[in-house]
Amino acid sequence: ILIFNDGLRTVGLTALFRGRTTDFYLVNSGIRSCNLSVTSPTLTTRCVDLGLSDLGVGQLDELISAMLPRLSQQGALSSSSPSQQAWGTSHLSSHSFFHNKHGFSGGKMGTSYPVFCKQIPSPLQAVCTELLWIQNRGFKTLGKHKRLQAGFERPMESDGFTPSFMKGMEVETLDKLMKNKNIPDGQQDSFKTGFAEGFLKSQALTQRTQDSLRRTRLVLLVLLLLGLYGLSKTPFLSGKGSFSFLRFRTTSGLDSAVDPVHMKNVTFEHVKGVEEAKNELQEVVEFLRSPEKFTVLGGKLPRGILLVGPPGTGKTLLARAVAGEANVPFYYASGSEFDEMFVGVGASRIRNLFKEAKANTPCVIFIDELDSVGGKRIESPMHPYSRQTINQLLAEMDGFKPNEGVIIIGATNFPEALDNALIRPGRFDMQVTVPKPDVKGRTEILNWYLRKIKVDPDVEAGIIARGTVGFSGADLENLVNQAALKAAVDGKDMVTLKELEFAKDKILMGPERRSVEIDKKNKEITAYHESGHAIVAYYTKDAMPINKATIMPRGPTLGHVSMLPDDDRWSETRAQLLAQMDVSMGGRVAEEIIFGNEFITTGASSDFDAATRIAKMMVTRFGMCERLGVMTYTDQTKQSPETQAAIEHEVRKLLKDSYERARALLKSHAKEHQNLANALLQYETLDAREIKMVLEGKGLETR
Repeated sequence: ILIFNDGLRTVGLTALFRGRTTDFYLVNSGIRSCNLSVTSPTLTTRCVDLGLSDLGVGQLDELISAMLPRLSQQGALSSSSPSQQAWGTSHLSSHSFFHNKHGFSGGKMGTSYPVFCKQIPSPLQAVCTELLWIQNRGFKTLGKHKRLQAGFERPMESDGFTPSFMKGMEVETLDKLMKNKNIPDGQQDSFKTGFAEGFLKSQALTQRTQDSLRRTRLVLLVLLLLGLYGLSKTPFLSGKGSFSFLRFRTTSGLDSAVDPVHMKNVTFEHVKGVEEAKNELQEVVEFLRSPEKFTVLGGKLPRGILLVGPPGTGKTLLARAVAGEANVPFYYASGSEFDEMFVGVGASRIRNLFKEAKANTPCVIFIDELDSVGGKRIESPMHPYSRQTINQLLAEMDGFKPNEGVIIIGATNFPEALDNALIRPGRFDMQVTVPKPDVKGRTEILNWYLRKIKVDPDVEAGIIARGTVGFSGADLENLVNQAALKAAVDGKDMVTLKELEFAKDKILMGPERRSVEIDKKNKEITAYHESGHAIVAYYTKDAMPINKATIMPRGPTLGHVSMLPDDDRWSETRAQLLAQMDVSMGGRVAEEIIFGNEFITTGASSDFDAATRIAKMMVTRFGMCERLGVMTYTDQTKQSPETQAAIEHEVRKLLKDSYERARALLKSHAKEHQNLANALLQYETLDAREIKMVLEGKGLETR
């Protein structure tokens, strides 16, 4: 009986002998010693170690199947031996296609692992004469087969009747390699052992790499599934209009409504400078507080309120104050958040917004920048679906039941861009104008923001308000903030009038650029240029008063003359417009008079733009031209060539007359012009009081 033992178990290859003394040949793998107890005196035990490393069950079976026929070919037993022909063979189904179809290989033994390549001892040949081969092949599923494989086992294939793991390096390959390397015989065993250890370590590293790749694939699969789940919740895939993955806040519940607790802190007391707008919105607050007060009399409030005004005047703050005064949910949406690249998203968002608002009445819906979603509808083949969003908005506003308790407030800077169907009665039928504040409103706004900082008690908000004509509420807030920052940089404990004036000049004229180095010649030209503007403004009757003159580079300019009216101007006369043109011409005229035509500069380009714009508006819009009369010409390109020529002639005539008036004035005040230019070269910046002192011939020694 021939037993192959791998140190852990006995492999099922059994040889039976009849009628003679039986010897046991135990081939051990080297992992454990041979432990065979023989009790019969007629049996002889012989233990032979072939030097084989640890083998899997399937590999060892195939190895023995390949070894036995090979040994018979070497002389121990012929392939056509009568005893071999007499062998009985029992066949059972196996998991290997190679075994089932071809049986055991009769070719030369080969293996893919060099450690298997030790010659088989000759005693094995003596037991190959009368063997009864039994192919012990039980049925195994593919899953069970994979679980039983060793760490370095691979699936077997049929290629020339040779298993896959026996392909590759043949028996002579490793011997040939050692012979080529001239390895001594005494070191060959060490070479084989080292080769085997390196191979096993590489197999372990490969296994770890494969495990890491499997984990990576699993993580990527989980991320992919999560991504698909997230996309399924977006409006363009789910069709539910959920905005949890977008900035538009109209999910479930009151997520899109500002917390009523927060809204309680925003009331009409926080809105300054727009008293008329607050009074008009007060009735909306009363309706939200007690709607039955209006329904008893049969009246109804407008469904939509349109806030119109320049940027920074407080339209959004007014809408929040309405919700805060009434203590109702406040739904905010920007017009640009409705439409996306996918068709139908905007309409879906409109439906969901109004659906949620109707479920939480009474409430306020505020749509900022309404012109971006409610603009005039156009027929364009490039945008065939551009009207879906506004059509849905129109349908939702018409679909309200009377007195549902939902107030829609829209805000825009361009009411002329809105669709006519949107602003008709029944939709946005109430329009509230939010203008820039007057001097009284600016004083209230400045007092409101000055209370929030540490300010000198001597600072009067009214003085600053009179010098900030045309400032919006946002501009005034920025002015106070800039003054506070300047005081902090200078290390002061409180904000004084000096910091407030600095902030005003920064907003009006731009930030100072003290690092710019200007040569003496250009600095002198700039001083005379700005002095020319100041002289014409000072001696022209209808010109605006001078606020400040400087040759310090600010923003994109090398110098600047700031002028502010004493009071708010609601309209301008023809004399005032001509005075503005004369002041614009003063800079170029001063350069020409002092330095000659050869040294005039490009610094007057912006002045000419301003003068030309005023002259063109006087001719084409204001009806201030005798030749063309009181007729407006909004689009000059659509006029006849004769009319266009007449418009250009009148504009050119106004500009030429203005240039001559500025020249005459500067020539008549040449001395004052010289003194003011020298003062600017010396002090760089002069305010209105200092300019007046210089022009009156007084010195500035007290400065």
